[in-house]
Amino acid sequence: MNTPPLIRQLVEKALYLKQLTPEIETAINHELTRLGYISDVDYEALELLMYEMDEGRIRLALSHQR
Repeated sequence: MNTPPLIRQLVEKALYLKQLTPEIETAINHELTRLGYISDVDYEALELLMYEMDEGRIRLALSHQR
């Protein structure tokens, strides 16, 4: 069974939570750095995430600082 690319899974999590958490953002950045490229599927997922954020349906969750 094929699993979706990790970036797509992370975007799906952000869409489900209706927020981009610092942990999700860090994981996306780490995966992009690790891969060194972005697949078409991941690009489309990130494009959707940015669109949803622009439309105000996904919020950026700020980290809690002590």
